[in-house]
Amino acid sequence: MTDVLRTTLLTALLSLGLATAAVAETPAATPATPAATPATPAASETRDVKLFFDETFNDMKEELETAKTDGKKGLLIMFEMDECPFCHRMKTTVLNRSDIQDYYKENFRVISVDIEGDLELTNFSGETTTQKDFALKDFRVRATPVFQFIDLEGKPFKNGRMTGATKDAEEFMLLGKYITAKKNEEMPFTKFKHEQ
Repeated sequence: MTDVLRTTLLTALLSLGLATAAVAETPAATPATPAATPATPAASETRDVKLFFDETFNDMKEELETAKTDGKKGLLIMFEMDECPFCHRMKTTVLNRSDIQDYYKENFRVISVDIEGDLELTNFSGETTTQKDFALKDFRVRATPVFQFIDLEGKPFKNGRMTGATKDAEEFMLLGKYITAKKNEEMPFTKFKHEQ
């Protein structure tokens, strides 16, 4: 890949906010511009985004039992689809961060559900369905990403749903703390953010 093509590609990706991972691959001979420098705090490293998610057999009742056994506060379901640019941005700039992974893994079982998926899934009522029907019929998910927090009884947390990507990793961390501190029972997330 020529340097001109590489620079053009990186510029295009940066304008879309998708180049965090690509910047790390820029050769040492190409100086990084201030706009290309990630705003990630030095204390946070990046990891494979797959480490954010727990392995699942798509049985939500079993996931709840595992969460209870492991002392978690509940489940976090990320409803996503392959072609979703906002899902991709979350995975490459937020969900791959060590601080995010550590915090969420400590407090929740994290499951990914493909809203277009035909894989068989057992819902919280024990009924067999598909991933796409679970997303649409049980949770009315039409846009992605959707982050849905589920309590240990299999019910959505009050104010425990976020549709769309967060502004940054700090906002996503704040979302997790909002649920774990039970502030979701007192106020909407927007008000909680403004009070921080």
